[in-house]
Amino acid sequence: MLLHPQIFVLVAFLWSVPPLSLAGKILVYPVDGSHWLNMDILLRELHQRGHKLTVLRSANSWYIPENTTHYTPITIRADHLSSLEDPEYMASFLKRNIDIQRGEGSVWSFMALQKEVITLLEDAHKSSAEMVRTILEDKKLVKILKESKYDLMLTDPGFAGGVILGKYLGLPMVYNVRWITNAEGHFAIAPSPLSYIPTIGSRVTDKMSFANKMKNFLHYGIGQYIDHLITRPLYQGVISEHIDPNTNVYSLIQGADLWLMRVDFVFEFPRPTMPNVVYIGGFQCKASKPLPEKLEKFVESSGEHGVVIMSLGSLLGSLGPDISEVIASAFARLPQKVIWRHVGEKPSTLGNNTLIVDWLPQNDLLGHPKIKAFITHGGTNGIYEAIYHGVPMLGLPLIFDQFDNMIRLEARGVAQVLDVTALDVATLTQALRDILDENQPYQKNMRRMSSLHRDTPLKPMDSAIFWLEFVMRHKGAAHLRTESYRLTWYSYYCIDVLMLIMSLFTAVCVLLMLMSKALLKVFVKKRKSKKE
Repeated sequence: MLLHPQIFVLVAFLWSVPPLSLAGKILVYPVDGSHWLNMDILLRELHQRGHKLTVLRSANSWYIPENTTHYTPITIRADHLSSLEDPEYMASFLKRNIDIQRGEGSVWSFMALQKEVITLLEDAHKSSAEMVRTILEDKKLVKILKESKYDLMLTDPGFAGGVILGKYLGLPMVYNVRWITNAEGHFAIAPSPLSYIPTIGSRVTDKMSFANKMKNFLHYGIGQYIDHLITRPLYQGVISEHIDPNTNVYSLIQGADLWLMRVDFVFEFPRPTMPNVVYIGGFQCKASKPLPEKLEKFVESSGEHGVVIMSLGSLLGSLGPDISEVIASAFARLPQKVIWRHVGEKPSTLGNNTLIVDWLPQNDLLGHPKIKAFITHGGTNGIYEAIYHGVPMLGLPLIFDQFDNMIRLEARGVAQVLDVTALDVATLTQALRDILDENQPYQKNMRRMSSLHRDTPLKPMDSAIFWLEFVMRHKGAAHLRTESYRLTWYSYYCIDVLMLIMSLFTAVCVLLMLMSKALLKVFVKKRKSKKE
C-alpha cells in the first residue's frame, strides 16, 4: 500500500522535528564578555529544542542583550561596574599589558604584568560577589526563582555568582566551562600532576624540562594565591550569610553535577579526567555560509594564491599605530590577498592587496576554500573555528589563556607564535610565508587535526544537549561525581593514613630497640655471673 504524498511529507516533517516532551526550564547565570558568545550559541540550540531559558544579566552588561526572543532576561541592578563589562577599559588594559611586556622579560615587568591581571580579576570577582548578594537579598526575586521550579542551573564558573545562586536554590548544576575562579577547570576535580600538566600562564607544554617544571610550579603558586587570598575572601561573606559558614567558593565549584568542558584532546594535552566531565570543544563550530557579495568578489580575486585573514577578537580592534604599520608592511609583501579586521587610523604602509574591515564573518571566511592562513590572538572561539575548517594559524597572543592556547597549537605543528611586542616586518613576513608554504608541515598537520576533530560519534553540540537533558531527566548526576571535594586536604592525600603507618612503624622500631637493649642487658648480666 502506497502512502499518500501529503502523509509522507507530514511523517518526514514530524521525524525531523526535535522531541519537545522533555522540554525543561533552565536558569542561566552567564559570564559576560567573550564567554557569553559561546554560551549564547548553546542557549540558542536549547531554545530550538523547546527548552525554556531564563538568563540573569547585569544592568551594566556589555554583551548580554535584554531584548531577545530565545530567553527571558532578568536584569539585576549593579552598583559596581566590572572592568570586564567596560570595552574602553579592556582596550586600555590590553595596551598597558603590551607596554609592560616590552620590559624584555625582566622580573619587574613580570611582577607588573601579574599585578595588572590580579587587579583586574579582583575587581571582576568583587562585582560578581556583589551581584549575587543583590539577588539573594531581593526576597521577591528569590521567591520568584524558587517558585519557577527550574530543572537545572547552567553557569560558567569563571566567576562564581551562578555557582552560589545554584547552591542556594538547590538546583542540579551544569557548567559550560574551561576556566574556574583561579585555574583551568580540571585542577578542581581531577588529579593534575605539575610534572606534565601545564597550569595557566606557564606557557609550557606537557614535555617539561626541570626549568619548565619550576616555571609551572611558580604559576600554580600564583593561582593558589588568587584562590586563597582573593577569590575565597571576596565570596565568603555571601556564602557564610546565605549558605554555610563552614564551606567556601572552591568547594561549591567542585560540587557540580556535570562539567561541559570546552576542550578537545586534538588541541589539549592528554591528562587525567573524571566521569562527570563531558568534552565539547568546538561545539560552536558550524558549516560556513556564503559570503556577502563584495567580500566574495574580493576573495575570488586572489586567484591561486588565496587569502589571509586577521582578527584579534572582540576586545581589540587594533594594536596601536607602530605595530599596525609593521603588520601592514608585512602584508604588502605577500602575493596573497589579506582581509584585516582593524579599527582606527589606516596604516600608511597598507598595500593594495589588503582589505581593512571593522567587522568580518569569521566562521564563514574560515570555511571558504580560498582562505590559506588565520592570524589570531589565540581566543578559544577563533582557534576552534580554524581547527574545524582546517586553517593553519599565526598567533599574536596578548593576555590570559591566549598564550597557553597558542603554545598547544604550536606543539601540534599547526601554528607559529610571535611576540607582538618584538614584531618586525621581516620576522612576520617570514612566519607567514612558512605557514603558507605547502612544503612546510603546517597545512598538512592542520588538515589531519581537523579530520581528527570532526571524526567523532556525536557532534560536540549534540553531546552537550544530551547531557544537559540527561541531568534534567534524572534530577542531577551525583553518581558521576567523586566525593573527593568533601575531604580535607590531609584525607585527600592520605596524610592521616601515612601518619598512622609511620607512627606504628616508629613504635615497632622503638619497641624492638628497647627489647634488644633489654635482652643485651640480660645477656651481659648472665655472662658476668658465669665468670664469677
